[in-house]
Amino acid sequence: MSELITVLLVDDHKVVRQGVRAFLDTQPDLQVVGEADSGETAVSLAAKFAPDVALMDLIMPGMDGVEATRRLKQVSPRTQIIVLTSYHQDEHIFPAIRAGALSYLLKDVGPDELADAIRKAARGEAVLHPQVAARVVQELHGSRSEKVNPFTELTDRELDVLRLIANGRSNAEIAAELVISEKTVKSHVSNILSKLHLADRTQAAVYAWREGIVRRDS
Repeated sequence: MSELITVLLVDDHKVVRQGVRAFLDTQPDLQVVGEADSGETAVSLAAKFAPDVALMDLIMPGMDGVEATRRLKQVSPRTQIIVLTSYHQDEHIFPAIRAGALSYLLKDVGPDELADAIRKAARGEAVLHPQVAARVVQELHGSRSEKVNPFTELTDRELDVLRLIANGRSNAEIAAELVISEKTVKSHVSNILSKLHLADRTQAAVYAWREGIVRRDS
């Protein structure tokens, strides 16, 4: 018998985890070693078990799937991550892939397809949902405009947040200055990174200075 492929399930919905686990338990070569209902728990379990594959939901309270993917890869580099989500928009796809996800599947995937994707991930082979694959190919072919114009892509409030990021302000400081909640600031930061195809706040700050969104004399 071939060696077991160990799997970590990450989803804040218990019924989803139970359903996936019930099917995977029928597969003789797949073994679920843990379940996480949050990004924080996922990172902790990955550090403990170093599973071959993690099935990662994206939208979770607290630490979302993108950040969990990034941190999970830090504590367990050998773990291959399959995003399993209901979302296929650019603002979900590209941050997840940049964070280290190998495969990207939607939750309408068939059970056998999911099992096959897990086996392929364990071998380092990526599987992308057709809609996702089309977006990735379009991106690589440069069908998106070569240069994003931040003044048309970002809202006025997002530009305000970006300027404050570039000036080294924390989320709490930005919230206080703009009289909004920290949760709203986090949402704006996430939108900025997605729209400008940037990985983190540092890249956003560099971008803002380079593009003249903020100036030394401002």
